[in-house]
Amino acid sequence: MLQPPHQPLQVAAVPPQRAPAREDEAGPWHAEAVCRRDEAGLFFAPSKEPTAARLAREAAAKRVCAGCPVMVECREHALLQPEPYGVWGGLTAAERRVALARRRRREVELRKAAATDRIAQAG
Repeated sequence: MLQPPHQPLQVAAVPPQRAPAREDEAGPWHAEAVCRRDEAGLFFAPSKEPTAARLAREAAAKRVCAGCPVMVECREHALLQPEPYGVWGGLTAAERRVALARRRRREVELRKAAATDRIAQAG
């Protein structure tokens, strides 16, 4: 249960979205997203949402994402933009920050490895 029955369900204010990247407009993934049929309140937090309610709402949003045929495209969009709010592609904003940090670390490691290989081949 998201909130106790004696409290009215808070409606989330959906933050204004930045214009999608050019390649997103050309691609059909937005039209195929399962979340287009659900309440935006499931994917975006209401103001002053209690932690337990947030965790339950995010889990419900992730269940919707898990059955979405364009989850990977949605996640990549959220990582490339980067989207600062909401559940996108099955990841919360905090999870996306972690994924981006890992991606950046991996890119740095790959560049270091490539530089080391070039030095070894030249030497």
